[in-house]
Amino acid sequence: MLLWVAVLVGLGALSQAAGSAYSNSFSLPGTDSSKALDLLRSAFPAQAGDSDTIVWRVSAGSVRDPQVQQSITVMLDKVADAPSVAAVKSPYVAGGAAQISPDGRTAYATVNLEGLAQEVPKADVENVISLAESARTDNVAVELGGNAIRQVNKVSTSVSEVVGVVAAAVVLLIAFGSLLSMLLPLVTAIVSLFVSILSIGLLSHVVTMNDIAPTLAVLIGLGVGIDYALFIVSRHRSGLKAGLTAEEATVRALNTSGRAVIFAGLTVCVAMLGMLVLQLSFLTGIGIAAAVMVLISVAAATTLLPAMLGIIGHRVLSRRERRQLAAEGPRDVSGQGFWARWATFVQRHPRLLAPAALAVMVALIIPVFSLHLGSSDQGNDPAGTTTRKAYDMLATGFGPGFNGPLQLVAATSSPADQQALAGLANTVSRTPGVAAAIALPAQPGAKLGIIQVIPTTSPQDSKTSDLITHLRKDVIPAAEADTGLRVYVGGQTAIFDDFADVITAKLPLFIGVIVGLGFLLMLLAFRSVVVSLTAAVMNLLAAGASFGVVVAFFQWGWGSEAFGIGKAGPVEAFLPVMMLAILFGLSMDYQVFLVSRMHEEWVHTRDNRRAVTIGQASTGRIITAAATIMICVFLAFVFGGQRVIAEFGVGLASAVLIDAFVLRTLLVPALMHLLGKANWWLPTWIDRWLPHVSVEPADDAASATGQTPAADPTHQTIPAASA
Repeated sequence: MLLWVAVLVGLGALSQAAGSAYSNSFSLPGTDSSKALDLLRSAFPAQAGDSDTIVWRVSAGSVRDPQVQQSITVMLDKVADAPSVAAVKSPYVAGGAAQISPDGRTAYATVNLEGLAQEVPKADVENVISLAESARTDNVAVELGGNAIRQVNKVSTSVSEVVGVVAAAVVLLIAFGSLLSMLLPLVTAIVSLFVSILSIGLLSHVVTMNDIAPTLAVLIGLGVGIDYALFIVSRHRSGLKAGLTAEEATVRALNTSGRAVIFAGLTVCVAMLGMLVLQLSFLTGIGIAAAVMVLISVAAATTLLPAMLGIIGHRVLSRRERRQLAAEGPRDVSGQGFWARWATFVQRHPRLLAPAALAVMVALIIPVFSLHLGSSDQGNDPAGTTTRKAYDMLATGFGPGFNGPLQLVAATSSPADQQALAGLANTVSRTPGVAAAIALPAQPGAKLGIIQVIPTTSPQDSKTSDLITHLRKDVIPAAEADTGLRVYVGGQTAIFDDFADVITAKLPLFIGVIVGLGFLLMLLAFRSVVVSLTAAVMNLLAAGASFGVVVAFFQWGWGSEAFGIGKAGPVEAFLPVMMLAILFGLSMDYQVFLVSRMHEEWVHTRDNRRAVTIGQASTGRIITAAATIMICVFLAFVFGGQRVIAEFGVGLASAVLIDAFVLRTLLVPALMHLLGKANWWLPTWIDRWLPHVSVEPADDAASATGQTPAADPTHQTIPAASA
């Protein structure tokens, strides 16, 4: 315990001195949009910073009214002189008429910052917001939009974390009926959480990490940290009730559930690090952060937790349980209660329950076939935020596509090239789906031509993606053949569209890698082809069903607006990769805990029906309790007001719910009853080839080879020295 305190204090001191270096930048080398961005940066390096907007709309009259114009101009002059502001382009200066809507009621100013959104000091952005809001009157509504504004107004997830911990505490108290038993998993998870966040912050100096990485790591870490500790504490309590001393019970808990925790944690890390095969720095950093969080959670569960168990001793049992143990003596309760009756019910009706569970999974998977990947724009921000109001005002005044203009960019070397671009702009303006296409005036000394294209649809609309594809494949190639220019389609909307395409193209490789690695790990642990294949298929089913829920909730809008996390819109492009990695890890956790207990019984009895029934009866209560904790933690993040985090919360909560309460309690045991002894089949040549790594302790391995394990009320006496 002192060692963990020393690590926590040391990391805190290092973090205070070094800080963090999170970066929200990501690159898509070779894509059309990245080439357009490179041309723009080389031609206009001074304008490489973030560009935000100040939008105002009058309820009566016109934005050109002298009183409105005067007050807004004074405000814009103050913003232009503010720190971190490079320039402000007002609609009230020469060439700014296009920044006033046709009805004269809406106008906007462009605020160019001196750096990217994540590089500008938060205080400077808040100062701009304050100056802009000072111009509000009863007649003039003023709002702000853009990435820098959005980041400053981002809602903290700390409340969600507290809610998740409180919900977990309630579930643990109900499950154990003991205050100390409740506190142990929470303390273990919270300590590992602090150590992990400090470690990730320091790691951000050497690995490119998005600032969303620690939030996602916390979301994962809270769930697995509490669950891993829960499994070990539960096994420890069972040992005490079986008559073992506190030390013997701790040793046995580590030698059984502790092994499973280590193996399960490694499978989660393998799944998270599988994102490295995508070779996208944005996802690589998130994967590494999550893997660090899980590794530290495993370390805390297998070192800090046993230390606390040693100090607490029998007080981990409630007073009633201690009195009962003293009065009635040791007893084995694994074959009693609801889960024993349920396991027997599944054993008797597998042919009825397996098809019913499959039908539920198919129904949940159906929405996946309409999945639309993209990037939600600021129109999906909560209704009360300034970015959402600014978006709506611009959409009302200038059209929905105005919030996500496209840029056609080409290197030019002569006036003839500029004329060719003007002709292309004329052609593009007549293209279906285009509201306007304007060739911007050439900048002195810049050999670059730019056409600004305003779609008729919003940035996140699938029709905008179709327009980008049509311009690249049909309209622009025809113009290039006539003019000889190489034209690239850029802009933020095109960047996000390319990101979705890159992710979609690499998704089959990613799924293949994590499914293959998961299969090999299960084969290594349980030496069974069927168990390993079952785990892979169940993981895919759980992922598909959870994506179905996400599509219905966010893309179809069945619940997103009601929960204050924006209207219907596309599913974030990187969500499938992240969720698949997390889900494969978490699903493998439950498979490991369920099958490891079955395998323990199998090596003792060679009776498949008994092994499956006892395994389910012994683990059902603890798996569902662990799942309930994870569901509470994940759902707590839905109410944080951040759409991306809410998508993860809904997706992961639904996945755990489906996995624990449909797959592990119905489908998996029913199928294993139907398959019989085939569950444990392994070809001889594979058995010789595989290294021997066991999730079960040494005495169970001995049983598998025909040796007799030491007698014990639960078949598993582990000598204290084996710790």
